[in-house]
Amino acid sequence: MATVIAVTNQKGGVGKTTTAINVAYFLSKAGKTTLLVDFDPQGNASSGLGIDKNLLEVTMTDVITEQVAMRDIIVKTEYKKLYVAPTTSVLANTEVELAQAERRFTRLKQAIASVAEHYDYIIIDSPPSLSLLTVNGLIAANYVLLPVQAEFYALEGLGQLLETMKLVRKGMNPQLQLMGVLPTMLDSRTTLSSQVHEEIKRHFPGKVFASTVPRNIRLAEAPSHGVPIGVYDKFSKGARAYKNLTKEIIERAEAGVTA
Repeated sequence: MATVIAVTNQKGGVGKTTTAINVAYFLSKAGKTTLLVDFDPQGNASSGLGIDKNLLEVTMTDVITEQVAMRDIIVKTEYKKLYVAPTTSVLANTEVELAQAERRFTRLKQAIASVAEHYDYIIIDSPPSLSLLTVNGLIAANYVLLPVQAEFYALEGLGQLLETMKLVRKGMNPQLQLMGVLPTMLDSRTTLSSQVHEEIKRHFPGKVFASTVPRNIRLAEAPSHGVPIGVYDKFSKGARAYKNLTKEIIERAEAGVTA
């Protein structure tokens, strides 16, 4: 069965979708059959892999409202072993519909379980909020990958997310673990970035990835071309960072991380 990783941070602009796209890509490059589940209504993980959302007839909205089976919406990308379960902004409208629905917290888990045997890794790009969709992602996942921007307010608000993870573990998904914390947008030239990096390591002892993602213009440009950084500029600092991170993810997943 697949290892399921939710890339989650309730704060926007921390490199969450960039991380989901590029980890999924480098996992596939490492020979792992990988499914990227775009579960953020912005749909940037879909367009970031070159999928034209205007041409989609069925998406994660249809899956989560149980109109369509998960297997029927999955799109093969142009990259070997990499698949996407796409979404569009319509997904945002399902939250109201789901609020009173039966099994509203476990719909993504059930959808993923129906296809998990076909993949080595399933990466969930969660919304930048603590919404019903995010909770669905936490319940469906084995691990959480937490991108944290190296800036002054980096740790603000994370307490609420960690508390939500604790409640999910206690109630619906006792196997859920924090796989690791990923410092993003690190500028090694500034004292502030270094200080925040050290603070993140103090806050999450033993959980911070050795790999960090630098501020990198090539990383910012890649999504507008609909390709991962490993395709857009495989020699860039951003590409090297995500390639190294992916190696760490595989090592931690195979070791079962630690509770």
